[in-house]
Amino acid sequence: MRLVIAKCSVDYAGRLSAHLPLATRLLMVKSDGSLLVHSDGGSYKPLNWMSPPCTLAIGEPDSDQADAGVTETWKVTHAKTGDMLIVSIYEVLHDSAHELGIDPGLQKDGVEAHLQKLLAEQIELLGDGHTLVRREYMTAIGPVDILARDENGASVAVELKRRGDIDGVEQLTRYLELMNRDPHLAPVSGVFAAQEIKPQARTLAEDRGIRCLVLDYDAMRGLDNADGRLF
Repeated sequence: MRLVIAKCSVDYAGRLSAHLPLATRLLMVKSDGSLLVHSDGGSYKPLNWMSPPCTLAIGEPDSDQADAGVTETWKVTHAKTGDMLIVSIYEVLHDSAHELGIDPGLQKDGVEAHLQKLLAEQIELLGDGHTLVRREYMTAIGPVDILARDENGASVAVELKRRGDIDGVEQLTRYLELMNRDPHLAPVSGVFAAQEIKPQARTLAEDRGIRCLVLDYDAMRGLDNADGRLF
């Protein structure tokens, strides 16, 4: 992984357009080719990013850019969509590379891991006609607990928690924003599933078009006759 702290501006061009004006930011270049642009706020959500498969080309600024103070440009192009993330570097404050090795992945607590396994086996709890694609579907910003398809064949991303709060909804929102950029997956809807969902989290999820699924852990394990409830 390469970590660069630089004064830069960022432009995204493609199916959507976005601009980040000049500021000091952290640029993360991962070994899978992805580039993430972070500020010193907003938790772990990047301001903008390009997910793989993509290529990074570092070049010299043109005369107008050089006159404006740009020292180099980064152009990250998505191999499938042609979308481009352009980073204009004005000053590099830090530049380092680190070999992180193979990551073992997120180790979930016992109940959450069991919930994921049980829901994958009982995918019909999401609704009639739903089918499982896979568990732990990897994205550039982390694994989605379950990827499924609904009765019409559309993609459904499921985030699982023991207790669902606002942070879980925000996490699923980030996954959905990224996955909906992929033409092979889009459109992707979201389901926020938990044993208990806090009222504030439910309100936020519904406002963002995310369904909420309350799971009965004992019923899923066959300990009683209760059913999961889809709201």
